[in-house]
Amino acid sequence: MNETPNIPGRITARIFNDPTCPFGYSASPALRTIEWRYRDQLDWQLVVIGLSEPGTINPDFTVTKLAGYWIPLRDEHGMPFSVEPKLRLASSSRACQAIIAAKLIQPGSEWRTLRALQLLQFNSPLLIDDDEQLRAALGSVEGLEADRIIDSLDSPEVQEAYRRDWAETRTAGGGPTELQGKAANTPDGVRYTAPSIIFEAGGQCLEAGGFQTVEAYDVLIANLDPTLVRSAPAESPLDALVLYPSGLTTQEIASIMAPHNTTPDRSSTESRLVGLLGEGKAKRVPLGDDALWFAA
Repeated sequence: MNETPNIPGRITARIFNDPTCPFGYSASPALRTIEWRYRDQLDWQLVVIGLSEPGTINPDFTVTKLAGYWIPLRDEHGMPFSVEPKLRLASSSRACQAIIAAKLIQPGSEWRTLRALQLLQFNSPLLIDDDEQLRAALGSVEGLEADRIIDSLDSPEVQEAYRRDWAETRTAGGGPTELQGKAANTPDGVRYTAPSIIFEAGGQCLEAGGFQTVEAYDVLIANLDPTLVRSAPAESPLDALVLYPSGLTTQEIASIMAPHNTTPDRSSTESRLVGLLGEGKAKRVPLGDDALWFAA
């Protein structure tokens, strides 16, 4: 998602996500593809879900079960995962508050914060509910004011903004997301699951509830505004990397290069990336069972 000012006339894409949700993370290739196609014609807005609070995690759910749960998601959707169990289970509310704080302190930086926490949640021993580990994680992201972000987590402004997002997330009852079976029933209301998106333009709203395919996002956007400019697929991995200086995974690049919603050709994409690596035009940083790729 681009850190750009609000431009009237674009489609608003309000996305509900949480840095601990493996489905919200696994949807990254589809989301990167939609970003590539429509660029700043979409006004992305992030709502954090707050999947869990301290003391609310099911005690029957272990770190070993959790790591095992990620394996089929990794194999099916292609995002990198490290399946080594963490020291303990962690709740998500503190990380969501860090995303909120980043948005309040440095508007636009909430996207880099979410991305950093997703990559670290699923590919490192990071405990995402530990303030000092969060500080270290955000301190590794260029341009983020990690100390200000973490030191503000308990401020009234951050807590109030977090509770607003939390409450909005639990308003899916009676809508398309619930009808599709993509919502979650909770004691606090019917909750949007990650990464639900509400697209809005000209007073019309269309929902893509929970985990969806790139085709689902694409058809909703096309129906809302068929006059949009739709960028062609990237012709080279380097084209995609130049637009994303913070790096992309192999599957994200393959998805951006796939024509007309066809199945991404991951093997061919990785071969081309290796070629760019040999030419000194790309850099590769190992991540989980894959890597983050950067333009050199």
